[in-house]
Amino acid sequence: MSSYPSQITPAEGERLTEVIKDWALAHGLTVRPPQAVLPTEADPGGILATPVPVTLFPSPFPQVCFDQAIKVQKAYNELYASISQDEAFLTQVVKEIGDSDDFIKELWKVHLRVKEEGYVQHKSLGLFRSDYMIHQDGTGSTPQVKQVEFNTIASSFGGLSSQTSLMHKYLSSTEYPLLKNPIQRGTLQLPENESAVGLAAGIRHAFIKYGPPSTSYRKCVIFLVQGGERNIFDQRHLEYELQKSQDPQIPVFRLLFSEILPHTTIVEGPGRQLLYRPPQLPSHTFEVAVIYMRSGYGPSDYPDQSAWEARYHLERSAAIKCPTVLTQVAGTKKVQQVLATPETPSNPSILPHYISEGSTSIANLANTFTNIYPLDESEAGLRARKIAVDPELCKSYVLKPQREGGGNNIYRSSIPPFLKSIPESHWPSYILMELITPPPVRNTILRNGKLENGGVICELGIYGTCIWDQQSKTILHNEQAGYLLRTKGDQSEEGGVAAGFGCMDSVSLV
Repeated sequence: MSSYPSQITPAEGERLTEVIKDWALAHGLTVRPPQAVLPTEADPGGILATPVPVTLFPSPFPQVCFDQAIKVQKAYNELYASISQDEAFLTQVVKEIGDSDDFIKELWKVHLRVKEEGYVQHKSLGLFRSDYMIHQDGTGSTPQVKQVEFNTIASSFGGLSSQTSLMHKYLSSTEYPLLKNPIQRGTLQLPENESAVGLAAGIRHAFIKYGPPSTSYRKCVIFLVQGGERNIFDQRHLEYELQKSQDPQIPVFRLLFSEILPHTTIVEGPGRQLLYRPPQLPSHTFEVAVIYMRSGYGPSDYPDQSAWEARYHLERSAAIKCPTVLTQVAGTKKVQQVLATPETPSNPSILPHYISEGSTSIANLANTFTNIYPLDESEAGLRARKIAVDPELCKSYVLKPQREGGGNNIYRSSIPPFLKSIPESHWPSYILMELITPPPVRNTILRNGKLENGGVICELGIYGTCIWDQQSKTILHNEQAGYLLRTKGDQSEEGGVAAGFGCMDSVSLV
């Protein structure tokens, strides 16, 4: 498979482009057009869609690495559910981030306000995604996956990922056998990918765990979204899977983060049920059982104090949140750093605090960690600061802020000048992570109707769904839920597909 995928002729490229464009549009492997393709004013009715950037072929991915990532996901679900229950640890994390990250500070204030009043909903839903890259120390050494990050809020692309897998399976049976260098039908090992089904199943389980409505209204699920969302079809695939459920039937509504307060109310009294009145269906009222957040993960969703009041309004309600503030804070890079900072006699691993000691899960989790350091004034932090400001040593590292979303990382030689440009008191809000060195892979990316051929870097995400009870400290549901493969040209540092750097892909196991 070393020559896979083989070079294609220009005519074959045209043929595959035509087939993929139409397949993507016919199967919802799409986004709203980016500004570079079509200015917003040219589509005022929001009726147009464009194919998502995709690879022409599923990228080769070592079976041993894929199996390693799949096997450890349920342990990761358990770990982050346990961390979300450890308020004392998260308090310390927020304290260490300090005044250098106003967003995390404001988020924590929401939790403290609800805690003072008393939480009425103790169940939490996590739709998680653990992202990895292949790391190989040298030629001939066994490749391993190393974790890039763990997402606890708005873990996207589950809807598009399962469609990408289906597209590559379609091409492998219809188009690849016809190429000049044919790939015979059945020779590629393409694993099943039920990411949309698996994530929807997690929401369905939470809907059931909420119990019967305690008002006279029917229950519903709310997808909390951003205005002008280009990645809407990814979300719609999850909605459609959820609405296939017949027992129970699950009404699903999309609500803009900015419209929480105008369209929802909380029943006064000990239950604090959250009620939603769809603005286009004013004669209907629903009791909200689950809030699935595809927004609220960054400062741009909170332009003013009323946005923070809206988040508080949701947090204090009886709806099951995905995620709660505690789970969102558990997903900060600081937590990942505390888990993954190399163990020393004075700094033992905290994994045994969350996972049963002697369990193989601890070793499996630890094997996925790459070296991550704080930039505080601890022993490890001072060592990391020396690396970060050194013009040579910094070339093996990436600097990451606490929050989610592509486009925020600082790479290699850009680190020293960036740190000089911000107050030193803000340094602790970043972590320094050793870069993972993936083996070289080639592929062709179809983006906005044009082909880009060359070296690529693949990032594997494994989805997990988990429901737990903060009060009884019990896990009620824990499943692995499919995968995502995002691929970018090896000249691009960032990998966010919606951000315009990467593309959708699927794995061909080797």
